[in-house]
Amino acid sequence: MSHRFYIVDVFAENAYSGNQLAVVIGEEPISDENMQKIASEINYSETTFVTPTPMRDGGYQVRIFTPAREVDFAGHPILGTAWVLRHYVVPDAREDILLNLSVGQIAVTFEITSHGDEVAWFIAPPVSLGRVCAREPMAAALGISADEIDAAFPVQQASAGTSAMIVPLRSLDALRRCSLDLHKFEALSKQGFPSLIYLFSTETHFPQNDLCARFFFEAHGVREDPATGNGAAFLGAYILEHDYFSRPLVSLRIEQGYEVRRASLVLLRAQKAGGGAEIRVGGSVIPVVQGELI
Repeated sequence: MSHRFYIVDVFAENAYSGNQLAVVIGEEPISDENMQKIASEINYSETTFVTPTPMRDGGYQVRIFTPAREVDFAGHPILGTAWVLRHYVVPDAREDILLNLSVGQIAVTFEITSHGDEVAWFIAPPVSLGRVCAREPMAAALGISADEIDAAFPVQQASAGTSAMIVPLRSLDALRRCSLDLHKFEALSKQGFPSLIYLFSTETHFPQNDLCARFFFEAHGVREDPATGNGAAFLGAYILEHDYFSRPLVSLRIEQGYEVRRASLVLLRAQKAGGGAEIRVGGSVIPVVQGELI
Protein backbone atom coordinates (compact mmCIF):
# COMPACT_ATOMS: atom_id res chain seq x y z
CA MET A 1 0.00 0.00 0.00
CA SER A 2 1.38 3.44 -0.91
CA HIS A 3 0.28 7.00 -0.37
CA ARG A 4 1.33 10.24 -2.00
CA PHE A 5 3.01 12.76 0.25
CA TYR A 6 3.72 16.42 -0.33
CA ILE A 7 5.98 18.73 1.66
CA VAL A 8 5.23 22.43 1.43
CA ASP A 9 6.36 25.62 3.12
CA VAL A 10 3.43 27.66 4.46
CA PHE A 11 3.67 31.41 5.19
CA ALA A 12 6.86 31.26 3.15
CA GLU A 13 8.45 34.15 1.29
CA ASN A 14 11.03 31.75 -0.17
CA ALA A 15 11.51 27.98 -0.29
CA TYR A 16 12.82 26.49 2.95
CA SER A 17 11.39 29.31 5.01
CA GLY A 18 8.02 29.65 6.70
CA ASN A 19 6.51 26.64 8.46
CA GLN A 20 6.95 23.26 6.79
CA LEU A 21 4.10 20.80 6.51
CA ALA A 22 3.78 17.24 5.26
CA VAL A 23 0.47 16.27 3.63
CA VAL A 24 -0.32 12.59 3.10
CA ILE A 25 -3.07 11.62 0.63
CA GLY A 26 -4.06 8.01 -0.01
CA GLU A 27 -6.76 5.81 -1.44
CA GLU A 28 -6.56 3.30 1.42
CA PRO A 29 -7.21 3.99 5.12
CA ILE A 30 -4.34 4.52 7.55
CA SER A 31 -4.85 3.51 11.16
CA ASP A 32 -4.65 6.14 13.89
CA GLU A 33 -1.55 4.38 15.22
CA ASN A 34 0.20 4.58 11.86
CA MET A 35 -0.81 8.21 11.35
CA GLN A 36 0.79 9.05 14.67
CA LYS A 37 3.87 7.00 13.81
CA ILE A 38 4.29 8.76 10.45
CA ALA A 39 3.86 12.20 12.04
CA SER A 40 6.43 11.31 14.70
CA GLU A 41 8.95 10.09 12.13
CA ILE A 42 8.49 13.13 9.88
CA ASN A 43 8.80 15.31 13.02
CA TYR A 44 7.42 18.55 11.58
CA SER A 45 5.21 20.68 13.80
CA GLU A 46 2.20 19.07 12.08
CA THR A 47 1.46 16.42 9.46
CA THR A 48 -1.98 16.18 7.87
CA PHE A 49 -3.76 13.13 6.48
CA VAL A 50 -6.54 13.41 3.91
CA THR A 51 -8.50 10.27 4.66
CA PRO A 52 -10.12 8.29 1.81
CA THR A 53 -13.63 8.35 3.28
CA PRO A 54 -16.42 9.82 1.12
CA MET A 55 -16.61 13.61 1.11
CA ARG A 56 -19.15 15.04 3.56
CA ASP A 57 -20.99 18.24 2.65
CA GLY A 58 -18.52 18.74 -0.19
CA GLY A 59 -15.49 18.71 2.11
CA TYR A 60 -12.38 16.57 2.40
CA GLN A 61 -11.87 14.63 5.64
CA VAL A 62 -8.64 15.87 7.26
CA ARG A 63 -6.77 14.75 10.38
CA ILE A 64 -3.93 16.79 11.91
CA PHE A 65 -1.15 15.20 13.95
CA THR A 66 1.84 16.68 15.73
CA PRO A 67 4.76 14.36 16.50
CA ALA A 68 3.14 13.80 19.92
CA ARG A 69 -0.64 13.77 19.40
CA GLU A 70 -3.63 14.58 17.21
CA VAL A 71 -4.94 18.16 17.32
CA ASP A 72 -8.33 19.59 16.39
CA PHE A 73 -7.18 22.70 14.54
CA ALA A 74 -4.02 24.50 13.42
CA GLY A 75 -3.52 27.33 10.96
CA HIS A 76 -0.68 26.38 8.63
CA PRO A 77 -1.90 22.75 8.18
CA ILE A 78 -5.28 24.11 7.04
CA LEU A 79 -3.75 26.38 4.40
CA GLY A 80 -1.08 23.92 3.26
CA THR A 81 -3.49 20.98 2.94
CA ALA A 82 -6.00 23.03 0.95
CA TRP A 83 -3.20 24.26 -1.33
CA VAL A 84 -2.04 20.69 -2.02
CA LEU A 85 -5.61 19.59 -2.80
CA ARG A 86 -6.16 22.56 -5.10
CA HIS A 87 -2.92 22.08 -7.03
CA TYR A 88 -2.48 18.30 -7.10
CA VAL A 89 -5.88 16.69 -6.56
CA VAL A 90 -8.41 19.12 -8.06
CA PRO A 91 -6.28 21.52 -10.13
CA ASP A 92 -9.30 22.76 -12.08
CA ALA A 93 -11.23 23.76 -8.95
CA ARG A 94 -12.80 27.19 -9.24
CA GLU A 95 -14.39 27.31 -5.81
CA ASP A 96 -13.20 27.18 -2.23
CA ILE A 97 -11.55 24.06 -0.87
CA LEU A 98 -13.61 22.72 2.04
CA LEU A 99 -11.91 20.78 4.83
CA ASN A 100 -13.84 18.75 7.39
CA LEU A 101 -12.11 18.79 10.78
CA SER A 102 -13.29 17.65 14.18
CA VAL A 103 -14.07 21.31 15.00
CA GLY A 104 -16.26 21.67 11.90
CA GLN A 105 -15.90 22.59 8.25
CA ILE A 106 -13.29 25.18 7.25
CA ALA A 107 -13.38 26.94 3.88
CA VAL A 108 -10.04 27.96 2.35
CA THR A 109 -10.18 30.62 -0.36
CA PHE A 110 -7.47 31.62 -2.82
CA GLU A 111 -6.56 35.10 -3.99
CA ILE A 112 -4.17 36.29 -6.69
CA THR A 113 -2.48 39.51 -5.62
CA SER A 114 -1.63 42.46 -7.85
CA HIS A 115 1.92 41.05 -8.04
CA GLY A 116 0.63 37.71 -9.34
CA ASP A 117 1.23 35.80 -6.10
CA GLU A 118 -1.31 33.30 -4.81
CA VAL A 119 -2.45 33.64 -1.20
CA ALA A 120 -4.57 31.11 0.68
CA TRP A 121 -6.98 32.36 3.38
CA PHE A 122 -9.15 30.83 6.07
CA ILE A 123 -11.66 32.36 8.48
CA ALA A 124 -10.51 31.67 12.03
CA PRO A 125 -12.84 30.12 14.61
CA PRO A 126 -14.22 32.59 17.18
CA VAL A 127 -11.55 33.83 19.60
CA SER A 128 -12.31 34.81 23.18
CA LEU A 129 -10.12 36.95 25.42
CA GLY A 130 -9.67 36.00 29.06
CA ARG A 131 -7.36 36.37 32.01
CA VAL A 132 -4.83 39.19 32.32
CA CYS A 133 -1.29 38.54 33.62
CA ALA A 134 0.82 41.13 35.41
CA ARG A 135 3.75 42.44 33.39
CA GLU A 136 6.42 41.59 35.96
CA PRO A 137 6.13 37.76 36.04
CA MET A 138 5.70 37.60 32.26
CA ALA A 139 8.76 39.81 31.72
CA ALA A 140 10.76 37.61 34.11
CA ALA A 141 9.75 34.49 32.15
CA LEU A 142 10.90 36.20 28.95
CA GLY A 143 14.19 37.54 30.30
CA ILE A 144 13.36 41.23 29.76
CA SER A 145 12.39 44.10 32.04
CA ALA A 146 8.74 44.82 32.79
CA ASP A 147 8.91 48.31 31.28
CA GLU A 148 9.72 46.74 27.88
CA ILE A 149 6.15 45.41 27.81
CA ASP A 150 3.74 48.10 26.60
CA ALA A 151 1.75 49.15 29.69
CA ALA A 152 -0.96 50.75 27.53
CA PHE A 153 -2.27 47.28 26.63
CA PRO A 154 -2.76 44.13 28.73
CA VAL A 155 -0.85 40.87 28.74
CA GLN A 156 -3.91 38.74 28.08
CA GLN A 157 -5.03 35.21 27.35
CA ALA A 158 -6.71 34.50 24.00
CA SER A 159 -8.47 31.22 23.30
CA ALA A 160 -9.95 29.33 20.36
CA GLY A 161 -9.64 25.69 21.31
CA THR A 162 -5.99 26.23 22.26
CA SER A 163 -4.91 29.27 24.26
CA ALA A 164 -1.98 31.68 24.24
CA MET A 165 -0.85 34.76 26.11
CA ILE A 166 -0.62 37.91 23.97
CA VAL A 167 2.30 40.15 24.97
CA PRO A 168 2.68 43.64 23.40
CA LEU A 169 6.29 44.82 23.38
CA ARG A 170 7.64 48.34 22.97
CA SER A 171 10.48 47.60 20.55
CA LEU A 172 12.00 45.16 18.10
CA ASP A 173 15.09 45.07 20.30
CA ALA A 174 13.04 43.76 23.23
CA LEU A 175 11.37 41.20 20.98
CA ARG A 176 14.71 39.91 19.71
CA ARG A 177 16.18 39.60 23.22
CA CYS A 178 13.32 37.53 24.61
CA SER A 179 14.30 34.04 25.70
CA LEU A 180 12.28 31.64 27.80
CA ASP A 181 13.31 31.03 31.38
CA LEU A 182 11.79 27.55 31.68
CA HIS A 183 11.54 27.60 35.49
CA LYS A 184 9.62 30.90 35.52
CA PHE A 185 7.67 29.84 32.45
CA GLU A 186 6.50 26.70 34.26
CA ALA A 187 5.55 28.80 37.30
CA LEU A 188 3.16 30.80 35.10
CA SER A 189 1.70 27.59 33.71
CA LYS A 190 1.04 26.31 37.24
CA GLN A 191 -1.00 29.48 37.87
CA GLY A 192 -3.29 28.43 35.03
CA PHE A 193 -1.86 30.60 32.27
CA PRO A 194 -1.37 28.87 28.89
CA SER A 195 2.06 27.53 28.00
CA LEU A 196 2.08 29.39 24.66
CA ILE A 197 3.22 33.00 24.40
CA TYR A 198 2.67 35.26 21.38
CA LEU A 199 4.88 38.37 21.37
CA PHE A 200 4.61 41.27 18.96
CA SER A 201 6.10 44.66 18.23
CA THR A 202 5.16 47.42 15.78
CA GLU A 203 8.87 47.85 15.02
CA THR A 204 9.82 45.49 12.18
CA HIS A 205 12.85 44.20 10.31
CA PHE A 206 11.43 45.49 7.01
CA PRO A 207 9.40 48.69 6.48
CA GLN A 208 6.81 47.03 4.24
CA ASN A 209 5.63 44.92 7.19
CA ASP A 210 3.35 46.09 10.00
CA LEU A 211 4.29 43.87 12.93
CA CYS A 212 7.05 41.52 13.98
CA ALA A 213 6.07 38.50 16.09
CA ARG A 214 7.48 35.49 17.93
CA PHE A 215 5.58 32.48 19.24
CA PHE A 216 7.04 30.55 22.18
CA PHE A 217 5.85 27.18 23.42
CA GLU A 218 7.27 24.01 24.90
CA ALA A 219 6.40 20.91 22.88
CA HIS A 220 8.31 17.88 21.52
CA GLY A 221 11.65 19.60 22.07
CA VAL A 222 10.77 22.76 20.11
CA ARG A 223 10.44 26.14 21.82
CA GLU A 224 9.63 28.55 18.99
CA ASP A 225 7.34 28.38 15.98
CA PRO A 226 8.61 30.08 12.79
CA ALA A 227 5.06 31.05 11.77
CA THR A 228 1.65 30.55 13.31
CA GLY A 229 -1.83 31.04 11.92
CA ASN A 230 -3.47 30.47 15.30
CA GLY A 231 -1.26 33.12 16.87
CA ALA A 232 -2.25 35.63 14.20
CA ALA A 233 -5.94 34.83 14.81
CA PHE A 234 -5.47 35.43 18.54
CA LEU A 235 -3.74 38.71 17.73
CA GLY A 236 -6.59 39.81 15.44
CA ALA A 237 -9.13 39.46 18.25
CA TYR A 238 -6.81 41.24 20.69
CA ILE A 239 -6.20 44.16 18.32
CA LEU A 240 -9.91 44.70 17.70
CA GLU A 241 -10.89 44.35 21.35
CA HIS A 242 -8.34 46.92 22.52
CA ASP A 243 -8.63 49.20 19.46
CA TYR A 244 -4.87 48.85 19.04
CA PHE A 245 -4.74 50.68 15.70
CA SER A 246 -7.77 52.89 16.40
CA ARG A 247 -9.80 51.49 13.52
CA PRO A 248 -12.45 48.75 13.18
CA LEU A 249 -10.75 47.02 10.24
CA VAL A 250 -7.10 46.09 9.94
CA SER A 251 -5.05 44.44 7.20
CA LEU A 252 -1.59 43.49 8.43
CA ARG A 253 1.63 41.90 7.25
CA ILE A 254 3.23 40.05 10.17
CA GLU A 255 6.86 39.01 9.87
CA GLN A 256 8.04 36.09 11.99
CA GLY A 257 10.72 33.43 12.27
CA TYR A 258 13.85 35.57 11.97
CA GLU A 259 15.29 34.38 15.28
CA VAL A 260 15.04 30.74 14.12
CA ARG A 261 16.30 31.59 10.60
CA ARG A 262 12.97 30.72 8.98
CA ALA A 263 11.78 34.13 7.73
CA SER A 264 8.03 34.03 7.16
CA LEU A 265 5.09 36.28 6.44
CA VAL A 266 1.61 35.81 7.91
CA LEU A 267 -1.23 37.96 6.55
CA LEU A 268 -4.08 39.07 8.81
CA ARG A 269 -7.40 40.74 8.08
CA ALA A 270 -9.63 41.48 11.05
CA GLN A 271 -12.81 43.50 11.34
CA LYS A 272 -15.66 43.97 13.74
CA ALA A 273 -18.81 42.29 12.48
CA GLY A 274 -22.24 41.69 14.01
CA GLY A 275 -21.19 42.29 17.59
CA GLY A 276 -18.15 40.03 17.17
CA ALA A 277 -15.16 39.81 14.89
CA GLU A 278 -14.31 38.23 11.55
CA ILE A 279 -10.66 37.24 11.40
CA ARG A 280 -8.98 35.93 8.25
CA VAL A 281 -5.48 34.49 8.25
CA GLY A 282 -3.56 34.03 5.01
CA GLY A 283 -0.21 33.29 3.50
CA SER A 284 1.69 31.91 0.55
CA VAL A 285 2.46 28.22 0.07
CA ILE A 286 5.60 26.99 -1.72
CA PRO A 287 6.03 23.33 -2.77
CA VAL A 288 9.24 21.62 -1.66
CA VAL A 289 9.06 17.93 -2.58
CA GLN A 290 6.62 15.13 -3.30
CA GLY A 291 6.83 11.37 -3.48
CA GLU A 292 5.34 8.07 -2.36
CA LEU A 293 5.08 6.92 1.21
CA ILE A 294 5.50 3.13 1.24
